Amino acid sequence: MTFRNMLPQDVWQQVIPKLIGLLRAESYVVHSYSAHCIERIFTLKAGNGLPLVTKESLDSCAETLLSNLFSAMTHKGSEENEYIMKSIMRTMSLLQEKIIPVVQVVVSALTEKLMLVAKNPSKPHFNHYLFESICICIRNACKTDNSRVSVFEENLFPPFTEILQQDVTEFIPYVFQILSLMLEMHEGTIPESYAGLYTFLLAPVLWERMGNIPPLVRLLRAYVEKGGDQILGKLEGLLGIFQKLIASKTNDNHGFDLLSTIIQKVPQEQMSSYTKQIFMLLFQRLTSSKTTKFVKGLLTFFSFYCVMCGAQRLVDVVESIQPKMFGMVIERLYILDVQKVSGCTQRKICALGLTKILTEVKQMAPSGEFAHLWVQLLQALIGLFELPEDDELPAGEHFIEVDDTEYSGAYSQLAFAGRKENVLVEGDLQMAKHNLAKQLAALSASHPGHFSVTIQNGLQSDALKFLQGYLAQANCQLC
Repeated sequence: MTFRNMLPQDVWQQVIPKLIGLLRAESYVVHSYSAHCIERIFTLKAGNGLPLVTKESLDSCAETLLSNLFSAMTHKGSEENEYIMKSIMRTMSLLQEKIIPVVQVVVSALTEKLMLVAKNPSKPHFNHYLFESICICIRNACKTDNSRVSVFEENLFPPFTEILQQDVTEFIPYVFQILSLMLEMHEGTIPESYAGLYTFLLAPVLWERMGNIPPLVRLLRAYVEKGGDQILGKLEGLLGIFQKLIASKTNDNHGFDLLSTIIQKVPQEQMSSYTKQIFMLLFQRLTSSKTTKFVKGLLTFFSFYCVMCGAQRLVDVVESIQPKMFGMVIERLYILDVQKVSGCTQRKICALGLTKILTEVKQMAPSGEFAHLWVQLLQALIGLFELPEDDELPAGEHFIEVDDTEYSGAYSQLAFAGRKENVLVEGDLQMAKHNLAKQLAALSASHPGHFSVTIQNGLQSDALKFLQGYLAQANCQLC
């Protein structure tokens, strides 16, 4: 017996044309096996880790291959053949930008199939591969020219509108993902074709279905990132969505994602009248239903707010809710739990935010009301840099009943519709260490003799050694 990944490339070059021909066979078994074999071949890797079959090697037969695959779905019993649709998906993924010459034909065929299956969705795998194929087609065609997205919008908006109007629940999360993918490709403000959809997206009934929430949040974030008067004029509706998400143990992470995008993109003067209420909602959730997941998200958001709006502004907002409250944030959240924050980006955001709190907040200065927490907070920051993540859950969270959590299997993430995240903060943790050293040196210079003694006497010995290393690497010293 010889396994397929052991056969040389020249064998597959001889086999592929024969398999393409067999796609025309009337027999369900023959054309299904042929499609499945082609799909499996296209996943094989050579010894160097690259695809065994390259897009260049398919130059002479790519158009025939796609034509035969779509034709195979006209045979009786194969109208929704998942083997064929998966082979279409894999073929377009392999061809990449080489599908551009036939993109209009392909997107028309995919749209026609979408309109057909939307009338009575019955094959989940077929449907998923269909939507993945649409995503691949969009990505490959728009890789070098985002303006090509208009071709897809022209073809897809009619069936998408029909799906939304007819409330085809199985397809709606897919539609939101692809709308997000296309909107994110636009330059500048929100196109008129999307603007009319915005109010509909805020409808409470859509947010009652768990499967809609991840793609809807992504789509709203795309709207916020593109900006426009239609967003600024409807901030209340957007913040209402945030309030609903943040109250949920399952969806609070999506609430933080949406809020972070709002803070990043909406001008501060537009947000000023809402900021205190937003923070009050966060503290209410912390008090009523504290979880490790929420605390991690809250610390990351507080730190992100410091980076975007300034640490002093963060302190002022928190203190406006209750005097001396920020001292409790430092003592009971940052110092105790910042080590639990996971993810390189999240830990980097926390490091930059903590540095700003240590060096920019007047209440942390030598005569400030939170000065006694300064060295403990620095110790926590160095621990964030050097100690492993604290992934232990509090005892109570080990015993959460599954029935108490919210669950829905209605959402399927499209692999080829992945969101390209904006770089919220530049650099890595090493850069954050360098930044800490620079900022501490500048702070020390403004208070000669104070912080050097505080650090020497207050930091644990291991943390002191790490800090001395940061200072040396940044060519800085404390006064």
